[in-house]
Amino acid sequence: MKSRSDASNLSNQFLIAMPGMVDSSFAGSVIYVCEHSARGALGLVINRPTDIVLKDLFERIELPLQQPELAAQTVYYGGPVQTERGFVLHDPTERSYASTLQVAGGLQMTTSKDVLEQISADEGPRRFFVALGYSGWSAGQLEEEIAHNGWLTVEADSRVVFEIAAEQRFDAAMSLMGIDPLSLSSTAGHA
Repeated sequence: MKSRSDASNLSNQFLIAMPGMVDSSFAGSVIYVCEHSARGALGLVINRPTDIVLKDLFERIELPLQQPELAAQTVYYGGPVQTERGFVLHDPTERSYASTLQVAGGLQMTTSKDVLEQISADEGPRRFFVALGYSGWSAGQLEEEIAHNGWLTVEADSRVVFEIAAEQRFDAAMSLMGIDPLSLSSTAGHA
């Protein structure tokens, strides 16, 4: 996987929080960037499990969960914005949902309840990740944070989202860059 040093389009990239990250909402986090444009950016933290599981979430929205193996699947904290709202990051599907964002070269993010209805009926995406809330940046804000050594960026690998345990996702994202997390410094270098 290649690393991108320019911040022209960070869609389908991981943002990896640097040790000096002062915002406690993002310290130690890995974020999958779903959308990045001149208007700003939107992503989901992929390594912050909550104490909510799918069974609890489906009960809250009054949907049956017919697959017992999914009942204990963790729901994640996606970020500090709209934490009462669900976001489903999933493999691309042929099925269209009411509100799906196709991430260029990557996954899909759906915010409409119909994806959960399909999951409930065992007809949804094969691999999916459910989060409450999202991470958002206004125009130029993310680029400024990157310039001030707040984030590293690397092309995303869906295996990190779907196949790696939450507590190992930070190290797995760092390894995509060939970096040992212990070698990071919280201060930026100046030439």
